Amino acid sequence: MIEIRLHGRGGQGAVTSAELIAISAINQDKYAQAFPSFGPERRGAPVMAFVRVSDERIRLREKVYHPDIVVVLDPSLPTIVKVTDGLKEDGWVILNSHKDEKTLREMLGGYQGKMAVVDATKIALEVLGLPITNTTMLGAFLKATGLVDRKYLEEALEHRFGRLAEKNKAAMARALEETKLYT
Repeated sequence: MIEIRLHGRGGQGAVTSAELIAISAINQDKYAQAFPSFGPERRGAPVMAFVRVSDERIRLREKVYHPDIVVVLDPSLPTIVKVTDGLKEDGWVILNSHKDEKTLREMLGGYQGKMAVVDATKIALEVLGLPITNTTMLGAFLKATGLVDRKYLEEALEHRFGRLAEKNKAAMARALEETKLYT
């Protein structure tokens, strides 16, 4: 089983990203679950969402404490939230940032593991016209993990966004190309 924790701010689409990953996995004949973790926070407050993907039934019904993958939608979050908490030793941190590798590793408390980085905010603004990074970060997620097939993720985007799907697919595709991997 692969466990994923997404960090974002209210309104950035972390919950939607979790759902899209889960739907894509289910459409590939896997088992998946996605769920949010937030209370009465307002728009802009830090939120988390979780995803589990497995080839077998998933019986766990608790939040993800030891993720294989952490996705960070907002570049300011690593300075206020310890996003690598509980990350498995061979895990991935997938970040929205324009900063260089050295600076990011320092921001993450000296983290030395695998990292994928893309300036999702810039891409979202240029392609979508809004700083909503969720579908852009899905491109980075695809490049780093290959956990779900791009075709199924694009189908999920079409179903979720209708006529706006093409822009979201374009943002995801651009992030897939521009994401830098550090292993």
